[in-house]
Amino acid sequence: MKEHEFEKLLRIHTAGFQYGFPKLTHYHRYEPTPYAGLEQLFDEYILPDNAVFVDVGCGKGRVPIYIHYRFHIPVVGIEMDEKFFVEAQHNKETYLEKAKKKHVPIAFFHMLAERYSVKSNENVFFFFNPFSLDIFRKVVANILHSFEYHPRNIHIILYYPAIDYLFYLEQDTPFTLHREVRLKDESNANERICVYTLLF
Repeated sequence: MKEHEFEKLLRIHTAGFQYGFPKLTHYHRYEPTPYAGLEQLFDEYILPDNAVFVDVGCGKGRVPIYIHYRFHIPVVGIEMDEKFFVEAQHNKETYLEKAKKKHVPIAFFHMLAERYSVKSNENVFFFFNPFSLDIFRKVVANILHSFEYHPRNIHIILYYPAIDYLFYLEQDTPFTLHREVRLKDESNANERICVYTLLF
């Protein structure tokens, strides 16, 4: 299925790139996650039991809404940009007009990712290079803090992972590589998806 066909199916508008983005030290511009990559990922990787999915840097809400549609599980999106947060909220509303499983929660939060308080049931965290390693470290520290008080299996999904993200997880955290998905028709070694897990 093509990008515009997914958008029509989900009744959302998330295409396009972020132009005129200010040069911020720690935060990266918006780029929507390709649906084809998401399809391949979830054809090869199985979500943990009782999954609650958090998209860290969700932009206009594409990934959380796709996950809600495909798996009917609770989803959360965190977005620092007010304009994108408003668009994500609008996309949620138009999606839910025709969605099944409307009782399954879908929530967006307008805030910096490092200030988000990780909930005890959240166990899958998705990143598409939204910010610098410094911010990533703070977010992972919050995840680990939550794990200490509420032990559970936790997955971190990195789409097009930055090398410094990978090095940090492998050298400085208890997370271990669970699965690597090489994206079809891509020649660049970075064009892959890595799933890291922390098991209790």
